[in-house]
Amino acid sequence: MVYKDKEEILNNEIVKEVGGEIQIYDLNLFRTKMIDNLIDTIVLSESPYIKKICYWVSYEAALKWGIIPSSIQSLYEARAIHSLTHFTVPAINLRTLTFDLARAVFRAAKKLDAGTFIFEIAKSEIGYTDQRPWEYTSLILLAGIKEEFKGPIFLQGDHFQVKAKNFHQDRDKEISQLKDLIREAISAGFYNIDIDSSTLVDLSQPTIDAQQSLNYQVCALLTEFIRSLQPKGIEISVGGEIGEVGGKNSTPEELHSFMKGYLAQIKGIKGISKISIQTGTTHGGVVLPDGSIAKVKIDFDTLKLLSEIARRDYKMAGAVQHGASTLPNEAFHRFPEVGCAEIHLATQFQNIVYDYLPLSLKEEIYTWLNGNCAEERKPDWTDDQFIYKTRKKALGPFKKEIYSIPRELREKISNVLEKEFLFLFEQLRIHNTRDIIEAYIHPVVIKKEKSIFNKN
Repeated sequence: MVYKDKEEILNNEIVKEVGGEIQIYDLNLFRTKMIDNLIDTIVLSESPYIKKICYWVSYEAALKWGIIPSSIQSLYEARAIHSLTHFTVPAINLRTLTFDLARAVFRAAKKLDAGTFIFEIAKSEIGYTDQRPWEYTSLILLAGIKEEFKGPIFLQGDHFQVKAKNFHQDRDKEISQLKDLIREAISAGFYNIDIDSSTLVDLSQPTIDAQQSLNYQVCALLTEFIRSLQPKGIEISVGGEIGEVGGKNSTPEELHSFMKGYLAQIKGIKGISKISIQTGTTHGGVVLPDGSIAKVKIDFDTLKLLSEIARRDYKMAGAVQHGASTLPNEAFHRFPEVGCAEIHLATQFQNIVYDYLPLSLKEEIYTWLNGNCAEERKPDWTDDQFIYKTRKKALGPFKKEIYSIPRELREKISNVLEKEFLFLFEQLRIHNTRDIIEAYIHPVVIKKEKSIFNKN
């Protein structure tokens, strides 16, 4: 059921607004009777105002349930100091059916007693999936309540990226747009943010410092901005990047050059907690003419060496691996073995959803892609390559149609993804990490002003 007005949400036997605050009289009834309606409204409603009311209720309910948006900063600091390198933190991008897939994540985490995992969404994904930060946060929080999860959760802004072309045309405008997104994300409980200014690396420059200069300058500028906005009691975990994913592999010299320049810029404030590098992967994988994914050889030696340098010399958690979800299954156990701090996973989850969508809906989506994304097609691409590379762009335009597939099919997809998450969590060795979270993460409850959910 889609809520039509504020009174339906805030004037019933379960939830009321009293003195400008949300009162929830029965959390178990809220979990069993209201959550599905809130999800329907968040995804299907045409009213921005009604959606904001749902965000407000979702956030307050999560706090009361014991789910607290948190920063992973203190755990990442401990990782360097105490050599907590036996596990790799999965950062999971949910592009569609976010509530259902998040439920699968929480079920897998509970079965394995796992706590060290992150939900994230990239700047580009926010656009093409039509999920602004508050919507994403609300869907994750409601999924946590539905699966009776308790404790800190980590929401992350992934690839908050500088577009090089726009930057060189109008630096102030590009930085201002990124600052607006950062402000929005922090408001929605994203207390982990990855800055990606690696797009500004200029390999034509004669020295490594000159190549990395714009990268570390902009990363420092945005780090300072994030620190100026972080709520009292929370040190936001900030990530940097030295090599654009899909480019040449990163080197120790590049890492040292970036960090030397970056640290000189941010004197007096906390710096980044991790560093993203390039080791041979590409986002979405390399697509073959038949639509299958080519096997990629990851440079695990580089990943291990740069992780060691990051921890030893700069007291960071280590290096971050992007573009990894389409790797062969036998690759994942290697990441904790080489001390990789964090691994970003996205495309394979989207692929599994597409595998189970009704054929009629997929045909409708593919027709739309041919009409709306034709300019992205490269001359040597087959139809399978074109569809594979562009179908993520349909997730926003078809968000309601995908969500409206039969409930039993959504549950089936969620159950299939749960098995995928169980496998990944075991390979990345995050089972039995709840005790590590309890030892190093001390959640801080941040109340949100009612004004941010107002009609205007």
